Amino acid sequence: MANVKNIQVNKDRLWESLMEMAKIGATAKGGCARLALTDLDKQGRDLFVQWCKDAGCTVTVDRMGNIFARRPGRNNDLPPVVTGSHLDTQPTGGKFDGVYGVLAGLEVIRTLNDHKFETDAPVEVSVWTNEEGSRFAPAMVASGVFAGVFTEEYGHSRTDLDGKTIGEELKRIGYLGDAPVGGRPFKAFFEAHIEQGPILEADRRTIGVVQGIQGMRWFEVTVTGSESHAGTTPMPRRKDAMLGCARIVDRINRIALDHKPGVSTVGLVKVSPNSRNTIPGNVFFSVDLRHPQDETLLKMKAALEAACAEICGELGLAYECKEVWNSPAVHYDKGCIAAVRKAAEEAGYAHMDITSGAGHDAGYINRVAPTAMVFVPCADGISHNEIESATAEDLAAGCNVLMRAMLEHAA
Repeated sequence: MANVKNIQVNKDRLWESLMEMAKIGATAKGGCARLALTDLDKQGRDLFVQWCKDAGCTVTVDRMGNIFARRPGRNNDLPPVVTGSHLDTQPTGGKFDGVYGVLAGLEVIRTLNDHKFETDAPVEVSVWTNEEGSRFAPAMVASGVFAGVFTEEYGHSRTDLDGKTIGEELKRIGYLGDAPVGGRPFKAFFEAHIEQGPILEADRRTIGVVQGIQGMRWFEVTVTGSESHAGTTPMPRRKDAMLGCARIVDRINRIALDHKPGVSTVGLVKVSPNSRNTIPGNVFFSVDLRHPQDETLLKMKAALEAACAEICGELGLAYECKEVWNSPAVHYDKGCIAAVRKAAEEAGYAHMDITSGAGHDAGYINRVAPTAMVFVPCADGISHNEIESATAEDLAAGCNVLMRAMLEHAA
């Protein structure tokens, strides 16, 4: 059996797998659109499952559609060492966000097979349902159910903008599994991911040793005024819901600037009646607030609520500001972090400690298992974009670190 320090993943095979998966839902600008539980998501899942079976894995699907592909160990009574991420994408997503973490895990298994390397504990690769939250809110709902944050009933009842539920769509595409959600002990969990930010590239580091994830709060705001004719209604007599929305959005931007290094985003807006010559009577929009410190994030929430009350009061508008998701700041397991750092050092990769600005399934899994993450650079820090890009060399480096860190716990 080969010594782990002499084993390297197959860079070309990893890249080819990523490019093959990217054909499913390929977009004109070179990205991917595989929204959760669509027919395209099913195609991606089916391909992954077939690849895992070809690699000798047994595959289990739970009642939230989470997939677990297991490579047996010498002692299958031990809890597995698990890696994984997600296959669903943003509507204008890239080739690497999420899918890299899934296929890096598969490449670890393929590499262990190549070298006939036996581990004491089983090794598993997971696919988590609806990580993105772009079709069903909230994000990471299935890993949240797994970790006991949400109930299965809550997860199944989440709807998209057309009123279709996660439970219905899981059944429709054939991924409403029989296994219970959660209750599967993990010895450790590692997630590999592109950084989705510019820090590693700017500092010329190949590996980010992720310490945790900043806190996030999501809100849904509805501003209600009165529809009226755009040409005949004098400006002082208007109750323009869009004007109220615009002023609140500007204030949301200011809230982040006043609470550095916090960030704020309004990414979804629905205007009604959405007619060019009618004053909008109703506007619905999303708000995403993030900060590494939970205490500061709570202050940002209070500032948002105050802005809605002040602005809508001035304009004579009604409003509702509803918090739909709260993900506290995450701090990963010190032992798993140390395993990632050791793996990067032994492999000779330039590395640095980093905090994730984006949410990941690992954040919820951290509640039920020792967890850490491996970041690699992406070009210009661009993600959630069709032009998202990463090099084969960096992706292989991250996969090598992932493999070494996993074997630290499994071998």
